[in-house]
Amino acid sequence: MAILDVIEFLDPTGQQMVHREPQDSSGQFALGSQLVVRESQAAVFFRDGKALDVFGPGRHTLSTMNIPLLTGLLSLPFGGKSPFRAEVYFVSLADFIDMKWGTMEPVTFRDSEFGMVRLRAFGTYAMAINDPQLFVNKIVGTQGLYETGQVEDYLRNVIVSRFNDIMGKTMTTLLDLPAKYNDVGAGLKASISDDFANLGLLLKALYVTSITPPEEVAKVIDQRTGMGVVGNMGQYLQYQTAQAIGGVGEGASQGGGDAGSGAGLGVGLGAGMGVGAGMAQIISQNMAQAQQQSQQQGQGQGAQPAQPAQPDPGTVLKQLKQMLTDGLITQDQYDEKVKEVLSRM
Repeated sequence: MAILDVIEFLDPTGQQMVHREPQDSSGQFALGSQLVVRESQAAVFFRDGKALDVFGPGRHTLSTMNIPLLTGLLSLPFGGKSPFRAEVYFVSLADFIDMKWGTMEPVTFRDSEFGMVRLRAFGTYAMAINDPQLFVNKIVGTQGLYETGQVEDYLRNVIVSRFNDIMGKTMTTLLDLPAKYNDVGAGLKASISDDFANLGLLLKALYVTSITPPEEVAKVIDQRTGMGVVGNMGQYLQYQTAQAIGGVGEGASQGGGDAGSGAGLGVGLGAGMGVGAGMAQIISQNMAQAQQQSQQQGQGQGAQPAQPAQPDPGTVLKQLKQMLTDGLITQDQYDEKVKEVLSRM
């Protein structure tokens, strides 16, 4: 193997945090070899597995003056020019920006509005290597090169762990979180700075870009927003039931439903859907008004007062079946009402 007279490294990708020369194993150096370190680099010189010195930017001539530990390690039969095996780790001191972090799976938190919510969080951070020798010893080890992607997974786990702890202490409701992104980000940065420092890293900035619920929870929030009710869960349940009833009513109308089918809907509603009393009262009032108008029309024509229209059993059974399918009534409630309807046939 040839003796290396000039040792230097240029990173064409900008993603390598550490690069070793030679990359595969230790190389042969000689006192008097030139070590070139760029402005954005530091060079950690190793021999026999030990870090002997850290070189800053500039051109350095390897000698016993700048690597004094070599004096007792080298034999001098060759006038101080004897080769020795060593390696140099070039460490990038540039800022690594737009690093990503985020939760892999939703995390469950208490929520004053929704009871419990599952949330996912994402953000970015910027860092730099602050202690080259510590970073090489702690993270890189004997690898020939080390890129940002290799350390990003580990740092993401550290950030998410601290994020969950902070959110567990500060979380009130999902609806207030957008106004707290800066506070959560600042608290998170302060919490993990020591974790980064223990690896030889300096955390320069950290931002929370989004804290969102899973898609199914977002749909529920959209429904509650659509009805204009945020704090009353009872009204929200009524709203959900009204939406389901609207779908059943539309199907009955397309099938030629009449006032009798409307009455059947009222019977099905009172049968056990668990709808709020206010909504049940509105439907009953509409039914009563329709029956009263029918009686008045019969009296105006000299006929006998019209009897209240009886719901069509077939229509009622269909509506009950649809309510069971939509989850608006239980199986026991369905069986009970079916028996009641069949007993009147």
